[in-house]
Amino acid sequence: MKAEKFMRDYVKEYTRFKEYWNYEDGCVLEGAAQMYGASGEAFYADFVEDYLKYFVMEDGTIDHFHPGKFNLDSIKSGRALFFMYERTGEEKYRKAIEFLMDRLRDHPRCECGNFYHKDIYPQQVWLDGLYMAQPFYMEYETKYEKKEKYNDIISQFENVQKYMYDAEKGLCYHGYDEAKAQFWADKKTGCSSCFWLRSMGWYLMALVDVTDGMSVEIYEQYRKLVDIYRLLLKGILKYQDKESKLFYQVIDRSDAEGNYTETSGSLMVAYSILKACRMGILLKEKYASVGMEILESVMEKRLEERDGKMHLTGICHAAGLGPEDNPVRDGSLAYYLSEEVGEDDPKAAGVFMMAYAQYVQLKKEMEQEGVL
Repeated sequence: MKAEKFMRDYVKEYTRFKEYWNYEDGCVLEGAAQMYGASGEAFYADFVEDYLKYFVMEDGTIDHFHPGKFNLDSIKSGRALFFMYERTGEEKYRKAIEFLMDRLRDHPRCECGNFYHKDIYPQQVWLDGLYMAQPFYMEYETKYEKKEKYNDIISQFENVQKYMYDAEKGLCYHGYDEAKAQFWADKKTGCSSCFWLRSMGWYLMALVDVTDGMSVEIYEQYRKLVDIYRLLLKGILKYQDKESKLFYQVIDRSDAEGNYTETSGSLMVAYSILKACRMGILLKEKYASVGMEILESVMEKRLEERDGKMHLTGICHAAGLGPEDNPVRDGSLAYYLSEEVGEDDPKAAGVFMMAYAQYVQLKKEMEQEGVL
């Protein structure tokens, strides 16, 4: 099957996206870890271990990590440390988890209490950052602490809903500037002007992964995240393209010239639905087919074979907001549609593996339950 061929070849040939510790690699690491969970193939777990051996020192420090640069993206790959510590029991991975958690403890915050996105983006909250940091934070708090920080974690999602959610559209804006000073920010609301698909995808994945990482006994807090997730999923599904089953780069502007259905963000929506069905957050009977059809559409329409090699296509390479010395990144419709579209980007390939792992496991569960 071409999906399995793509994933195995991608992992086999993968080289570090950047020389330093980065979130793009973290997406591939998590995808491989989830594929190991779904398939039991040691090939995927070995890939994660080989990668981490390069960065994690015996004392738990992470080589090629920039601690002075406060950047939520740097936390993302830390999720793989939990996986490897549980798999090997090697203490250096436990120490590396503490190393990263210390960075997060020191991370600057906005006045509202949220971590700000990066040191070059002070007083700013981006949807991306909720995915980069909060699943790691929640897993740490659940496994190693006393769940006392649950309120801190959940309040950061509640702030997104308070400041970045548009009830009329049912979507969240990509970014929020607490100071309302950035050139891309609305002077009244502080929000950027568009609903970018991948940012919403990051956020939906964050909600599901954080919910999965918390103790369900803390039901009131658990339910808060579940309610936010269901609200936002209902919102974004209104904009699903009826023909392709995918979602547009700028979600609510399918009418705009040059807008296109984008792969990575669509995969993120699929992943969140498939996992939420497995967790019982969503009814399998109602939503499993929705998540499956998105992933199946990507497999049919976006996996292309050329010269014996599979490629995942239709991926927005990168998008962001500012800073001041990059006025092109102004958060406008024209900006999001101007960014390069490429293939085989780890942000999409990693999520493809995550979504496929959930897909395989959900299908198996539903067959056993007699509902598929």
